Amino acid sequence: MLNQLKEDLRRFASPQKARLLQRFFKTGPGDYGEGDKFLGLKVPESRLVAKKYKDLPLNQIKTLLHSPIHEERLVALLILIEQFKKAKEAEKEKIYRFYLDNTKYINNWDLVDLSAHKIIGPYLEDKPKDILKKLARSKSLWERRIAILSTFHYISLGDPTLSIEIAEMLLDEKHDLIHKAVGWMLREIGKNCGEQILTNFLDKHISAMPRTMLRYSIEKFPEEKRQKYLNKVFQQP
Repeated sequence: MLNQLKEDLRRFASPQKARLLQRFFKTGPGDYGEGDKFLGLKVPESRLVAKKYKDLPLNQIKTLLHSPIHEERLVALLILIEQFKKAKEAEKEKIYRFYLDNTKYINNWDLVDLSAHKIIGPYLEDKPKDILKKLARSKSLWERRIAILSTFHYISLGDPTLSIEIAEMLLDEKHDLIHKAVGWMLREIGKNCGEQILTNFLDKHISAMPRTMLRYSIEKFPEEKRQKYLNKVFQQP
């Protein structure tokens, strides 16, 4: 089954698209995606293949997730998400633990962003969530992004509490990809949980917020209000 899946993926391959994706996902020396390889698929094409092989056994999903090919790792995660949705509690736990055991291979922002709030967030909904704070302190860029993106699930339910806690933990973060992720989650808090909660966070932490984080968080503000916060941060020494 796995060999057939890989053949199906390659039917959609585009060398021209692959070259564009390698630049877009920063695969050069020293970049965050250094060495990542692409076949050149569009995401809807990857989803078609994942749907066809939605019953792939976990041991074969593991092989796929450990692939150096980006789209193969993407399809592995798409299959996991589908299996998690339909799984009973024991199987959900197995998928959750598999995910955490393999974060080394969930190693680009799109892979994190499509999966963390679909697996980690829902699994922990009625459980202790200390693991997310542990991930937020990780040396791994991708585990830190998993921590904040997992909380998207709770934001969608109207609860910003954990997202705010982890955002505060990541205020001194150096990497731009975390600034963007935190800013995005803050923007979603304003959208789903109330703009006042977001402005309270901004008023408390604006002097410590990286500028990219702030810009992402206030994207949906009216222009006058957006400029007010931009002026505040640019006035900081």
